[in-house]
Amino acid sequence: MKTSKRTALITGATSGIGKSTAILLANHGVRLVLCGRREERLASLKEELSAKTEVHALNFDVRERENVFEILGNLPSEFSEIDILINNAGNAHGLDPIQDGSPDDWDAMMDINVKGLLYVSKAILPGMIARKKGHIINIGSTAGKEVYPKGNVYCASKHAVDAITQGMRLDLNGKGIKVCGINPGLVETEFSEVRFKGDVDRAEKVYQNYQPLLPEDIADIIWFAVTRPAHVNIADLTVMCLDQASSTIVNKN
Repeated sequence: MKTSKRTALITGATSGIGKSTAILLANHGVRLVLCGRREERLASLKEELSAKTEVHALNFDVRERENVFEILGNLPSEFSEIDILINNAGNAHGLDPIQDGSPDDWDAMMDINVKGLLYVSKAILPGMIARKKGHIINIGSTAGKEVYPKGNVYCASKHAVDAITQGMRLDLNGKGIKVCGINPGLVETEFSEVRFKGDVDRAEKVYQNYQPLLPEDIADIIWFAVTRPAHVNIADLTVMCLDQASSTIVNKN
Protein backbone atom coordinates (compact mmCIF):
# COMPACT_ATOMS: atom_id res chain seq x y z
CA MET A 1 0.00 0.00 0.00
CA LYS A 2 1.33 3.43 -0.95
CA THR A 3 2.26 5.38 2.20
CA SER A 4 4.42 8.28 1.00
CA LYS A 5 1.44 10.63 0.63
CA ARG A 6 -0.14 9.68 3.93
CA THR A 7 0.02 11.62 7.18
CA ALA A 8 0.70 9.96 10.53
CA LEU A 9 0.25 11.50 13.98
CA ILE A 10 2.37 9.94 16.73
CA THR A 11 2.00 10.71 20.43
CA GLY A 12 4.94 10.15 22.75
CA ALA A 13 7.21 10.73 19.75
CA THR A 14 10.33 11.96 21.55
CA SER A 15 11.68 8.61 22.77
CA GLY A 16 11.39 4.84 22.63
CA ILE A 17 8.78 3.26 20.37
CA GLY A 18 7.37 6.61 19.27
CA LYS A 19 10.72 7.97 18.15
CA SER A 20 11.74 4.77 16.37
CA THR A 21 8.40 4.70 14.57
CA ALA A 22 8.77 8.33 13.52
CA ILE A 23 12.22 7.62 12.07
CA LEU A 24 11.00 4.55 10.17
CA LEU A 25 7.94 6.30 8.74
CA ALA A 26 10.07 9.30 7.74
CA ASN A 27 12.44 6.98 5.89
CA HIS A 28 9.44 5.89 3.82
CA GLY A 29 8.30 9.45 3.13
CA VAL A 30 5.25 9.49 5.40
CA ARG A 31 4.28 13.03 6.42
CA LEU A 32 4.51 13.33 10.23
CA VAL A 33 2.79 15.14 13.07
CA LEU A 34 5.00 14.53 16.10
CA CYS A 35 3.55 15.09 19.57
CA GLY A 36 5.45 15.15 22.85
CA ARG A 37 6.01 16.94 26.14
CA ARG A 38 9.79 17.43 25.88
CA GLU A 39 10.19 20.48 23.70
CA GLU A 40 13.94 20.27 23.07
CA ARG A 41 13.80 16.63 22.04
CA LEU A 42 10.81 17.36 19.84
CA ALA A 43 12.60 20.19 18.07
CA SER A 44 15.70 18.05 17.57
CA LEU A 45 13.69 15.18 16.10
CA LYS A 46 11.81 17.51 13.79
CA GLU A 47 15.08 18.93 12.51
CA GLU A 48 16.51 15.45 11.96
CA LEU A 49 13.50 14.10 10.08
CA SER A 50 12.67 17.21 8.06
CA ALA A 51 15.42 16.24 5.63
CA LYS A 52 13.35 13.14 4.75
CA THR A 53 9.73 14.24 4.91
CA GLU A 54 7.36 17.04 5.94
CA VAL A 55 7.19 17.31 9.73
CA HIS A 56 4.96 19.29 12.08
CA ALA A 57 5.81 19.22 15.80
CA LEU A 58 3.32 19.77 18.60
CA ASN A 59 4.47 20.31 22.18
CA PHE A 60 1.62 19.40 24.54
CA ASP A 61 0.55 16.98 27.26
CA VAL A 62 -2.15 14.46 26.28
CA ARG A 63 -3.59 14.73 29.80
CA GLU A 64 -4.74 18.31 29.20
CA ARG A 65 -8.10 17.74 27.53
CA GLU A 66 -9.00 21.22 26.35
CA ASN A 67 -5.47 21.85 25.12
CA VAL A 68 -5.54 18.58 23.16
CA PHE A 69 -8.79 19.56 21.45
CA GLU A 70 -7.60 23.10 20.75
CA ILE A 71 -4.25 22.07 19.25
CA LEU A 72 -5.44 19.07 17.25
CA GLY A 73 -8.52 20.96 16.09
CA ASN A 74 -6.33 23.60 14.48
CA LEU A 75 -3.71 21.67 12.56
CA PRO A 76 -2.17 23.39 9.52
CA SER A 77 -4.11 22.47 6.38
CA GLU A 78 -1.29 20.37 4.92
CA PHE A 79 -1.26 18.22 8.08
CA SER A 80 -4.97 18.27 8.90
CA GLU A 81 -5.99 14.99 7.27
CA ILE A 82 -4.58 12.34 9.58
CA ASP A 83 -4.46 8.93 7.90
CA ILE A 84 -2.64 7.05 10.67
CA LEU A 85 -3.02 7.76 14.39
CA ILE A 86 -0.48 6.04 16.62
CA ASN A 87 -1.54 6.36 20.25
CA ASN A 88 1.84 5.62 21.80
CA ALA A 89 2.06 8.05 24.74
CA GLY A 90 1.99 6.18 28.03
CA ASN A 91 4.08 5.20 31.03
CA ALA A 92 4.25 3.38 34.33
CA HIS A 93 4.80 4.99 37.72
CA GLY A 94 5.92 2.90 40.66
CA LEU A 95 5.90 -0.84 41.32
CA ASP A 96 4.20 -1.21 44.68
CA PRO A 97 1.61 -3.44 46.32
CA ILE A 98 -1.83 -1.87 45.94
CA GLN A 99 -1.95 -0.94 49.64
CA ASP A 100 1.30 1.01 49.34
CA GLY A 101 0.64 2.64 45.98
CA SER A 102 0.76 6.39 45.45
CA PRO A 103 -2.52 8.04 44.36
CA ASP A 104 -0.41 10.50 42.37
CA ASP A 105 1.11 7.57 40.47
CA TRP A 106 -2.34 6.10 39.89
CA ASP A 107 -3.62 9.41 38.51
CA ALA A 108 -0.63 9.80 36.21
CA MET A 109 -1.05 6.33 34.71
CA MET A 110 -4.80 6.57 34.22
CA ASP A 111 -4.60 10.13 32.89
CA ILE A 112 -1.86 9.44 30.34
CA ASN A 113 -2.46 5.81 29.37
CA VAL A 114 -6.25 5.90 29.22
CA LYS A 115 -7.70 9.40 29.19
CA GLY A 116 -4.94 10.85 27.02
CA LEU A 117 -5.53 8.15 24.41
CA LEU A 118 -9.24 8.92 24.47
CA TYR A 119 -8.74 12.68 24.13
CA VAL A 120 -6.41 12.39 21.15
CA SER A 121 -8.64 9.82 19.46
CA LYS A 122 -11.72 12.00 20.04
CA ALA A 123 -9.96 14.91 18.32
CA ILE A 124 -8.83 12.91 15.28
CA LEU A 125 -11.77 10.55 14.68
CA PRO A 126 -14.25 13.03 13.14
CA GLY A 127 -11.95 13.64 10.18
CA MET A 128 -11.37 9.94 9.61
CA ILE A 129 -15.10 9.25 9.78
CA ALA A 130 -15.87 12.06 7.33
CA ARG A 131 -13.27 10.75 4.85
CA LYS A 132 -14.33 7.13 5.46
CA LYS A 133 -10.76 6.02 5.92
CA GLY A 134 -8.08 5.92 8.58
CA HIS A 135 -5.95 3.65 10.73
CA ILE A 136 -5.72 3.81 14.52
CA ILE A 137 -2.93 1.94 16.27
CA ASN A 138 -3.11 1.81 20.05
CA ILE A 139 0.09 0.73 21.78
CA GLY A 140 -0.93 -1.50 24.64
CA SER A 141 1.16 -3.99 26.58
CA THR A 142 1.30 -7.59 27.68
CA ALA A 143 0.23 -5.97 30.98
CA GLY A 144 -3.12 -5.49 29.26
CA LYS A 145 -3.38 -9.23 28.69
CA GLU A 146 -2.42 -10.46 32.17
CA VAL A 147 -1.81 -9.04 35.65
CA TYR A 148 1.44 -9.37 37.57
CA PRO A 149 2.31 -8.71 41.23
CA LYS A 150 2.65 -5.01 42.05
CA GLY A 151 1.48 -4.12 38.55
CA ASN A 152 -2.09 -3.45 39.75
CA VAL A 153 -3.00 0.03 38.40
CA TYR A 154 -0.57 -0.03 35.48
CA CYS A 155 -2.07 -3.35 34.39
CA ALA A 156 -5.54 -1.89 34.87
CA SER A 157 -4.67 1.04 32.60
CA LYS A 158 -3.40 -1.28 29.87
CA HIS A 159 -6.40 -3.59 30.22
CA ALA A 160 -8.46 -0.43 29.64
CA VAL A 161 -6.46 0.31 26.48
CA ASP A 162 -7.20 -3.21 25.25
CA ALA A 163 -10.91 -2.77 25.97
CA ILE A 164 -10.99 0.64 24.29
CA THR A 165 -9.27 -0.80 21.22
CA GLN A 166 -11.86 -3.56 20.98
CA GLY A 167 -14.65 -1.05 21.55
CA MET A 168 -13.30 1.24 18.83
CA ARG A 169 -13.20 -1.65 16.38
CA LEU A 170 -16.85 -2.43 17.10
CA ASP A 171 -18.11 1.14 17.03
CA LEU A 172 -16.17 2.10 13.89
CA ASN A 173 -17.06 -1.02 11.94
CA GLY A 174 -18.38 -0.06 8.51
CA LYS A 175 -16.74 3.38 8.57
CA GLY A 176 -13.58 2.42 6.67
CA ILE A 177 -11.31 2.80 9.71
CA LYS A 178 -8.87 0.10 10.77
CA VAL A 179 -8.24 -0.31 14.50
CA CYS A 180 -5.19 -2.21 15.70
CA GLY A 181 -3.82 -3.02 19.15
CA ILE A 182 -0.11 -3.79 19.44
CA ASN A 183 0.89 -5.22 22.81
CA PRO A 184 4.64 -5.48 23.46
CA GLY A 185 6.32 -7.25 26.33
CA LEU A 186 9.69 -6.08 27.62
CA VAL A 187 11.11 -3.35 25.37
CA GLU A 188 14.35 -1.60 26.29
CA THR A 189 13.32 2.06 26.50
CA GLU A 190 13.12 4.75 29.21
CA PHE A 191 10.02 2.94 30.54
CA SER A 192 11.71 1.43 33.60
CA GLU A 193 13.64 4.59 34.38
CA VAL A 194 10.34 6.47 34.56
CA ARG A 195 8.69 3.68 36.55
CA PHE A 196 11.53 3.74 39.10
CA LYS A 197 11.59 7.54 39.21
CA GLY A 198 15.06 8.07 37.77
CA ASP A 199 16.80 5.13 39.46
CA VAL A 200 18.97 4.25 36.45
CA ASP A 201 20.72 1.30 38.09
CA ARG A 202 17.44 -0.37 39.01
CA ALA A 203 16.03 0.35 35.56
CA GLU A 204 19.03 -1.14 33.76
CA LYS A 205 18.72 -4.38 35.72
CA VAL A 206 15.30 -4.98 34.14
CA TYR A 207 16.99 -5.51 30.77
CA GLN A 208 20.18 -7.30 31.82
CA ASN A 209 21.24 -10.89 31.03
CA TYR A 210 18.84 -11.44 28.12
CA GLN A 211 17.95 -9.73 24.85
CA PRO A 212 14.79 -7.65 25.27
CA LEU A 213 12.81 -6.23 22.40
CA LEU A 214 14.06 -2.95 20.99
CA PRO A 215 11.94 0.06 19.99
CA GLU A 216 12.89 -0.60 16.38
CA ASP A 217 11.27 -4.04 16.61
CA ILE A 218 7.93 -2.48 17.47
CA ALA A 219 8.35 0.18 14.79
CA ASP A 220 8.82 -2.62 12.25
CA ILE A 221 5.55 -4.21 13.39
CA ILE A 222 3.72 -0.89 13.13
CA TRP A 223 5.09 -0.46 9.61
CA PHE A 224 3.88 -3.94 8.72
CA ALA A 225 0.41 -3.13 10.06
CA VAL A 226 0.04 0.14 8.13
CA THR A 227 1.24 -1.34 4.85
CA ARG A 228 -1.26 -4.21 4.60
CA PRO A 229 -3.79 -4.17 1.74
CA ALA A 230 -6.93 -2.14 2.30
CA HIS A 231 -9.01 -5.21 3.20
CA VAL A 232 -6.53 -6.49 5.84
CA ASN A 233 -6.61 -5.23 9.43
CA ILE A 234 -4.13 -6.47 12.02
CA ALA A 235 -6.65 -6.33 14.85
CA ASP A 236 -4.62 -7.48 17.84
CA LEU A 237 -0.94 -8.42 18.09
CA THR A 238 1.08 -9.45 21.14
CA VAL A 239 4.86 -9.61 20.86
CA MET A 240 7.56 -10.66 23.33
CA CYS A 241 11.26 -11.35 23.06
CA LEU A 242 12.39 -14.97 22.82
CA ASP A 243 13.38 -15.10 26.50
CA GLN A 244 10.07 -13.77 27.82
CA ALA A 245 7.23 -16.24 28.38
CA SER A 246 5.02 -14.00 30.53
CA SER A 247 5.26 -10.83 32.58
CA THR A 248 6.94 -12.75 35.39
CA ILE A 249 8.82 -15.49 33.53
CA VAL A 250 11.99 -14.30 31.76
CA ASN A 251 14.94 -16.55 30.98
CA LYS A 252 18.04 -14.70 32.17
CA ASN A 253 21.54 -16.08 31.63
